[in-house]
Amino acid sequence: MSSALGRSGGGEAIGLVVSDVDGTLVDKQKKLAPSTIDAVARLRAAGIGFTIISARPRSGMMPIADTLGIDDAMGAFNGGTVFKRDGTVICQRRIDPDVVRAMFDLVGDAPVDRWLFADDLWYASTDLGAHVGSERIASNQAPIVTHDFSSLYDRADKVTFISDDHALLDDLQLRAATLGSRATIMKSQNYYLDVTALAANKGDGVAALAKALDMPLAAVAVIGDQANDVPMFARAGLSIAMGQGPEEVRALADHVTSANDADGVARAIDEMILPQAVESI
Repeated sequence: MSSALGRSGGGEAIGLVVSDVDGTLVDKQKKLAPSTIDAVARLRAAGIGFTIISARPRSGMMPIADTLGIDDAMGAFNGGTVFKRDGTVICQRRIDPDVVRAMFDLVGDAPVDRWLFADDLWYASTDLGAHVGSERIASNQAPIVTHDFSSLYDRADKVTFISDDHALLDDLQLRAATLGSRATIMKSQNYYLDVTALAANKGDGVAALAKALDMPLAAVAVIGDQANDVPMFARAGLSIAMGQGPEEVRALADHVTSANDADGVARAIDEMILPQAVESI
């Protein structure tokens, strides 16, 4: 646990906050609460930077960036693509095409939906399904339906396999473990198994953002809710988990705030980060 609210475990003052988006910054309707918008403004007024990192593509992060006025570097695809709101791409790490092919071969005819993101477009095996509507909002676009993804293998930023049979996805993840040295294969939700480039994980992603913003990792606070956020918990100076996140994720954070539908990010900013900033003035 951190020694003081608003300071990293090493006692360094927080200069940058990096937040996950879905399940963290936005509510269950994928919307920014006014309380969150106001809290981010208070953070900036105290001289602390704010940016976002997400499994979303760039298209899905732009509405958030526009609303919050984020002009600094952001991380899409768990940090695989570091970019700015003006369109500048600082770095882009795509999945090894052989890994993409191997994953599709491994999944075979398993009863899962398939999504592939390339060139900031969303390709899907179906435009139906329980989670398509949510992804339309998260990606800020409609899917392009295809049944043959092979022509996209060489430029895939993220591949997602979707099923509400959580045990099935757990089994696929276990079977894909042999590819773990060549890609990042993690669940971003119980029903999403994401495949991204090896360096496209939130640990390396938050490090890339800190470097782009000239901020030491010890001075970075991160907020997240799922297993794919844990790598950035391990790298940042201060980690805060959302109250509705899995118990095993909450256990790995320095602090736990309330749920994303209960002003969790606003409370993290106001109760865990800003008090130290006010004391230091």
